[in-house]
Amino acid sequence: MTPLFLAACVSQRQQPFEVQQPPGRYPISPEYLEMYGEKPNEKFPLPETDISEVNPKFLRQVVDYRTSEHPGTIVVDTDNRFLYLVQPGGRAIRYGIGVGKQGMSWRGRATVQRKAEWPRWTPTPDMIRRDPKKNGPWAGGMQGGLDNPLGPRALYLYQNGRDTMYRIHGTSEPWSIGKSVSSGCIRLFNQDIIDLYGRVPTGTNVLVLNRGTLQRMDADEAPPTDDDDYTPTY
Repeated sequence: MTPLFLAACVSQRQQPFEVQQPPGRYPISPEYLEMYGEKPNEKFPLPETDISEVNPKFLRQVVDYRTSEHPGTIVVDTDNRFLYLVQPGGRAIRYGIGVGKQGMSWRGRATVQRKAEWPRWTPTPDMIRRDPKKNGPWAGGMQGGLDNPLGPRALYLYQNGRDTMYRIHGTSEPWSIGKSVSSGCIRLFNQDIIDLYGRVPTGTNVLVLNRGTLQRMDADEAPPTDDDDYTPTY
């Protein structure tokens, strides 16, 4: 796994690639420009993700991570909005995540029992009832695609053989990474969920940490609302 591991992630601090950017934007290193670039060979060609306004700590990187969990385990830290894929030697690949109210309502251990590429999305009955004009047309499910809320990949978590309804998936709203959002479970940048999906097989163990001590909300971040929800299915 080492060659792929080193090729796909930034394992040490790099000198930023200075570009002319408006105030409030972050300098972007060439490694990240490539990491979050377009993926034209996908079933639905994926455009690049604009990460110029993303705090660099939420970009994919290799970090020190001391844990008793075995390498290959996924650890989701909902409080700090990170997902870790544990590696040997006290290291982990860390991904930034967006946490929805479904994502904040569950914790414990689970297993990735199934995986899906470009999964279907189906709104819940409550969503259809609240906004029939917007969600009614998708009552039978939305096929995978660039506008699908689940993005290009989804991991479905089961506990004792039962579906937890907890998902790790991509997003059509990259601005939501690192934030507390109104709907869904755990979302990653589309390029990151593709990377994670390729690294973990079915049967992967997952530990979801949820201590209820979310990091301080950013000044421009609105609190999650209670009027939007969805259940990812396929």
